[in-house]
Amino acid sequence: MNATQALGGHDHVFLGASHDRNQRRTMIVVGITALTMVAEIVGGYVYGSMALLADGFHMSTHAGALLVAALAYRFARRHAHDPAFTFGTGKVGDLAAFASAIILGMIAILIAVDSIWRLVFPVEIHFSPAIAVAVIGLAVNLVSAALLHEGSGHSHGHSHAPHAHDDDHHDHDSHHHHDHGAGRDHNLRAAYVHVLADAATSVLAITALVAGQLFNWVWLDPAVGILGAVLIASWAIQLMRDSGRILVDTVPDPELAADMRTKLEQDGSHVTDLHLWRVGPGHNAAVISLVPAAPATPEAYRRRLSGLAGLSHVTIEVQPVQAG
Repeated sequence: MNATQALGGHDHVFLGASHDRNQRRTMIVVGITALTMVAEIVGGYVYGSMALLADGFHMSTHAGALLVAALAYRFARRHAHDPAFTFGTGKVGDLAAFASAIILGMIAILIAVDSIWRLVFPVEIHFSPAIAVAVIGLAVNLVSAALLHEGSGHSHGHSHAPHAHDDDHHDHDSHHHHDHGAGRDHNLRAAYVHVLADAATSVLAITALVAGQLFNWVWLDPAVGILGAVLIASWAIQLMRDSGRILVDTVPDPELAADMRTKLEQDGSHVTDLHLWRVGPGHNAAVISLVPAAPATPEAYRRRLSGLAGLSHVTIEVQPVQAG
């Protein structure tokens, strides 16, 4: 029994509702993607297609990022009850997503440089076999996207008996309740975005190869390689922003924060401090300090928040009412 449990506390397991399922599906996609990646890179070098190489190297980043995502799921599950993680391991997936975004951006730069080199120094392209390999790559991307597609299921929190800690100055109440909100698993989203981006570059590669074969536009293949690099970079930047905001504890839902304040202040009480941040997919934590309109317990204010979805860990500090 750890110290928190000895004091009547609770665990801090804030994993997504489909954590284990997402891990299994991600590992399947890692295997499929790795095999296709090898075929596209080899095919690109053998047939002289920069667009196919761009697609293959892009897919290699996805294979690596998907592997990181799968390992992040495993790590988060293994250390879910580790007291060293103050608010659990629910944000490990966001860290993995941020890391994969950085790698994706670096690969985009390499593809752009290689494509520019091919524009200056063109090479012979064997269009028909290159097109065949690119079509196979697209098919794999679509299958992977289907496997990683997040269904419409709700994420569910968990309930614990509330407890309060009283001292001379304030009361604390930590509270869990069911979360039926549509909390997103950013780790799974990162994996899904990777395969969608790869599907888009596959389409670009096929388009460039077909047009090049029909009109003998050899320059179009490296030009599309540059376009693919730009697309990859844009996905990387967006993914970095989304996961980075979670890692630095920005307010995940301003509307939820406003609703919390409204409910707590409805009787004239005054919220002096409100912190809201995400601790895992579908799980938000909050620390609130308020001055009550009349003497009240944290339990009374907790009940006001019970109808709000997405709150999995709430600490309320009720400051003493000053004598008039």
